[in-house]
Amino acid sequence: MKTLYLIRHAKSSWKHDYLADFDRPLNKRGKRDAPVMGRRLKQHGVPELFLSSPARRAIRTAEVIADETGYPSEQIRTDEAIYLAGEKSLLKIIGRIEDRFDSVALFGHNPGFTLLANLLSNESVENIPTCGIFCIGLNIKSWRDVAAGKGKMIFFDYPKRHVKDE
Repeated sequence: MKTLYLIRHAKSSWKHDYLADFDRPLNKRGKRDAPVMGRRLKQHGVPELFLSSPARRAIRTAEVIADETGYPSEQIRTDEAIYLAGEKSLLKIIGRIEDRFDSVALFGHNPGFTLLANLLSNESVENIPTCGIFCIGLNIKSWRDVAAGKGKMIFFDYPKRHVKDE
């Protein structure tokens, strides 16, 4: 059994129109939500591997959640292929994860993450919101066996369940 946590990056800023999409930072809400969701994740256990898109907003989300869970931030891995990846590309990325890791947190972006969550779990989630966590239990022994319908949703959590907008 493998466990995959799909964690969408926290809310990011569109304030700086001179920044490329890749370089957008977290905004005030994102900075508020990421620690909350880190504490929520810790209640379910700390994944053995954090693997993130290298986009600024994704890696920063991973760093904040790592701080909250006690995961060593210097051990966060990045994979450029996660940025802008669709569900089929994400399946390939997951299939390359070393089998010594039984639980993995993947930090990235929509629409790929929502599409992947539905593909793996046969759920019909409309959207994984920013800083949302969609946890999937996969009935596989090796990550290379990840495929459509092989998973079951364990939990789905997101900031608006815990934090009121200002």
